[in-house]
Order: sequence, then C-alpha cells, then structure tokens
Amino acid sequence: MAKGTTAKDLVAKSDVELNSYIDETTKNLLDTRFRNHANLLDDTSRIAKLRHDLARALTVRTGRAKAKG
Repeated sequence: MAKGTTAKDLVAKSDVELNSYIDETTKNLLDTRFRNHANLLDDTSRIAKLRHDLARALTVRTGRAKAKG
C-alpha cells in the first residue's frame, strides 16, 4: 500500500476497487498504529505514507461524488 500510490492510479480504479482500497488502507493504518504503540514498528514513516495514500483516495472518492451530482 504505502508504495507511493498516485492520484492517477486511483482515478483509474473503479468505484468498487477504490472503496476496497480505502478499506484496506484504513485497516493497514490502524494495524501500523498499534504496532508503533507496541514498539514493534521499524519504519515509522510508514504511518505518514499510509495517511497520505488514504487522503488521496478519499479525495478522489469525494471528487467523483461531487461530479455525479
């Protein structure tokens, strides 16, 4: 997930794929936060990467909703 997903990649996804990506990224972010709290996380920058990927996906979803009506 946190491989630097671009908005261009997210726009190319269908609505179902985009919602699935948002759900999966949210779960990964929650898991990463728990692992960070337990001092089991080696790369703490992963949290920020996941947050940015999630924000991009939510922005694309909001843009589509506004465009539909």
